[in-house]
Amino acid sequence: MKLGILGSGKGSNFAAILEAIRNGELHAAVALAVSDVPGSGILRLAEEAGVPTLILHEPRYRTRLSPRVEEQLVDALRAAGVDLVVLAGYMRIVKSPLLDAFPRRIINIHPSLLPSFRGISAWEQALAAGVATAGCTVHYVDAEIDTGEILAQAEVPVLPGDTAESLHARIQAEEHRLYPEVIRRLAMETRP
Repeated sequence: MKLGILGSGKGSNFAAILEAIRNGELHAAVALAVSDVPGSGILRLAEEAGVPTLILHEPRYRTRLSPRVEEQLVDALRAAGVDLVVLAGYMRIVKSPLLDAFPRRIINIHPSLLPSFRGISAWEQALAAGVATAGCTVHYVDAEIDTGEILAQAEVPVLPGDTAESLHARIQAEEHRLYPEVIRRLAMETRP
């Protein structure tokens, strides 16, 4: 299975996926790493790993790409032969050009137990709500924000004295375990 991984940040989930591939736990290849942030960690990690990269920086829109630029993204993913689009800390809302090109082949990992705490800073939302457990969710991407069909979840306890940083760190540890596992399962399901 060829993966196209989109990210905006430091690339910790990207690194976990690469590690699972290197260890033989995940039979896939990263065909393309894309970022909307020049100089992001995901681009640096991809270059170090010899993974082709693409920067689609569009500063006039903060939360999405224009349809024209998203079409460029679709073209690049198709040219790379991508089977599954993996959002790994990608902070732009995905719209119809990409959704139409890869139906039920775009997944995301979100740092909450969806449907609770959609959107940004979900771990801070969980702390503010006083919940006993938080976690992460892998889901298919649809036209809404964090509403797609849930593929898997992992829970972490919210501990007394937790800060946003300590809770987020525990959630990320689960993300790094769960995301490669879900991708491996999807790869097995699509094998001929």
